[in-house]
Order: sequence, then C-alpha cells, then structure tokens
Amino acid sequence: MALDAGKLRHRLTLLEVTETQDSETGEMTETWATFATLWGSFEPYSTKDYIAASSMQEQTMARAVIRYRSGVTSGMRVSFRGSTYNISGPPLPDPESGREYLTLMLAEVPNV
Repeated sequence: MALDAGKLRHRLTLLEVTETQDSETGEMTETWATFATLWGSFEPYSTKDYIAASSMQEQTMARAVIRYRSGVTSGMRVSFRGSTYNISGPPLPDPESGREYLTLMLAEVPNV
C-alpha cells in the first residue's frame, strides 16, 4: 500500500540530543539539535483515541507518519507548530515492506 504524498502536508522537525562540553568547567551539557526537517502527517488523538492509547502508553497524545528514514530512534523528539513531543517507543515501520514509512507515537514534552 503506497503512502499518499498528499497526506504529508505538515512540516516536522526531528530533533536529536547532542552533548557539548563547557570549555571553562568541563561540564557536559545536553542540547537538542535538528536531525532533519521533513514533510509528514501529524494527527492529534481524539479524546476516544487518547483514552484507548492511555491504557497502553500513559502520555501518548499524537501520531506522526513520515517517509522511511534510517536513524530515527525513540530517543529523538519531534517539533511541530511550537510544541515538542518525545517519541514514545520505537518507530513503527509500514507492515508491507517496512521501508516505505514510519509511524511515530508522540507524547508532548511539558513546558519546564
């Protein structure tokens, strides 16, 4: 089953954690840097979907679908329209070839 390109209408940014060392103190600091900016579909869960998903994963609040891309892991984040989401669990490949698209289950990162 081919992925309809028309559904990939949202601009998403994949973020990965990077470590930098402070030159004065030597302390390691984690920051989030852009891994890729790409087109995908972003779907917030309806209340019904959220209740069903919360039984499996406590904070899953949205789902994103992107074209297959190697290197995407559950340790990354997705940024969309000013909000940031953790990827909850491993990216799920499409059921036919496993290399056409990935489904990412997302949980919003609370503002700190």
